Amino acid sequence: MDEHRPLRTYGRIKARTLKPRQAGLVESLLPHLALPEEGPIDLVALAPEAGPLVLEIGFGGGEHLVAQALTHPETRYIGVEPFLNGVASCLRHIEEANAQNIRLHQGDAREVIARLPDASLDLVYVLFPDPWPKLRHHKRRLIQPEFLGELARVMKSSAELRFATDWANYAAWTLEHLTREARFTWTAERAEDWRNPWLGHVTTRYEAKKLGDCAPVWLTFVREDRPPKS
Repeated sequence: MDEHRPLRTYGRIKARTLKPRQAGLVESLLPHLALPEEGPIDLVALAPEAGPLVLEIGFGGGEHLVAQALTHPETRYIGVEPFLNGVASCLRHIEEANAQNIRLHQGDAREVIARLPDASLDLVYVLFPDPWPKLRHHKRRLIQPEFLGELARVMKSSAELRFATDWANYAAWTLEHLTREARFTWTAERAEDWRNPWLGHVTTRYEAKKLGDCAPVWLTFVREDRPPKS
């Protein structure tokens, strides 16, 4: 066992057995959409027609990811999700919509970010990540100083990080960590800015379940062209 492997920031990776159609899509379609398993990610090779690049971390069933990709066909999307059933659901949405501008990775988003070039992302979504609500599990939350440092590296100057959660403590946790990171600035000017979703938001399957302890909180941060705090 690798003692230096980072803690998992997500729970289960598979639940019920995949339906035949889902299993078929995982076998036939996913290999064509999957990111390379190792090595630096060559964005030109992935999508020769260069356009804005968006990363969605933890896309769940893919509802939001595919809807955004259809609305913005000139934009390239990378979706990362560790849950196999979610990946299978996303593949179904992609096939039904014939979306051509999405690449997928089943696994840990941190592995993808580590292989992305500097200043390559125009927008990052982190929508309703695993909240790990118990105090002893907070170390497993995705939002951590090291993660934010790597995210700042791969985001362009003025790129946006959009984070949503329906757990009050995770919203406070995220604000605390992002305001400590000099390369991000919270954009909110009034309460409505964090009470309402972004223009064009598509409700995710998890969001609709309302499993948290508060109404959704929508936080937007801009990547600033500043050095990290020492």
